Amino acid sequence: MEKVKPSAIRELLALGAQPDIISFGGGYPAPEVFPIEKLNEVFLDVMKDNASKALQYATSEGLLPLREKLVQRMVNTGISCELDHLFMIQGAQQGLDLVAKMFIDKGDVIVTENPTFLGALIAFNPYEPEYKTVPMDEEGMDMDALEETLKTHSKVKFIYTVPDFHNPTGVTMSLERRKRLVELANRYDVMILEDSPYREIRFEGKAIPPIKSLDTEGRVIYLGSFSKILCPGMRLGWVVAEKEIASKLCLLKMAADTQNSTLNMYLADKFMETYDIDEHIWSIREVYKEKKETMIQAIQEYLPSTVSYTNPEGGLFTWLTFSSNIDAGMLMRERLLSEAKVAYVPGEAFFPVKGEVNHCRISYSNMSKEKIVEGIASLGKILNEYF
Repeated sequence: MEKVKPSAIRELLALGAQPDIISFGGGYPAPEVFPIEKLNEVFLDVMKDNASKALQYATSEGLLPLREKLVQRMVNTGISCELDHLFMIQGAQQGLDLVAKMFIDKGDVIVTENPTFLGALIAFNPYEPEYKTVPMDEEGMDMDALEETLKTHSKVKFIYTVPDFHNPTGVTMSLERRKRLVELANRYDVMILEDSPYREIRFEGKAIPPIKSLDTEGRVIYLGSFSKILCPGMRLGWVVAEKEIASKLCLLKMAADTQNSTLNMYLADKFMETYDIDEHIWSIREVYKEKKETMIQAIQEYLPSTVSYTNPEGGLFTWLTFSSNIDAGMLMRERLLSEAKVAYVPGEAFFPVKGEVNHCRISYSNMSKEKIVEGIASLGKILNEYF
């Protein structure tokens, strides 16, 4: 429990949630993309036709028709998948906890990108791993650095990666590096945990095959989620893994919560049966594409040229890097919240081993285009004082 501590950024984000603050903090989907009317119709249909089943217990694996639909979606992405490879979880976050519980013994080495998803660190920390980090560039994790890490550390349990529109940086791992990642995992006998909640929110460029689709020895555990493609409040995600691994992970899920909400699984299944979810996803992509373009244009116009940024092809985030003399957390605490009325997530907490203070994660998903421009302009006004 010594490793289970409040996030250093929680207080800042709480302040950022005040109504007069333009918050680029939380990775929240845009509420205007939630299919509220369709979900309302689906709910009424489910309660009319299947209420007694939808309000009852279900199996830990999840509702069979929904799992069948997800198996087909996985197959369509190139992942070899059958029913006994896939089960439902409470969003991808639960998958992180289940994998950690199953695989991590105290002192095991977990390899991550540097920086990495803060939620993964929160899930892994109670099991007391040691972290080894691998730098990133515009093509994702540096595979030469990864190989050197695997050569020099014999207790690596798994490599954790967010390959598509990485949280927090927005970077996507190239196909060549995905192939090499699998080859290295095979050679050094380690697992890969592929966390992919943003994969379908690609609004530019060509989709890259999932790492799991390149898996030749059953080493990749894949986490998917409805949170970004339908709505997060339903708490629906899924795991794809080899049969033995999936079975054991599902036993751990049964111990944790018995099952996902039967009602919410019925709603998701009925939605996919009644409506074209891919058409819905396309509409989401258009919204985020416009917001991202607005964000990048505002960054280019209002922020100092010394501030570098990523330009993602999908997902919800961009990553800003200030000059080394600027502490993004301190800047937000001491000036931005009170003067500019702007909030973001300071980058230091995303680094598992040694924090770097001159970065921040900015989400463009949950603000209007007008608020994006206003907020970035206010941020730029403060930053320009330092240059």
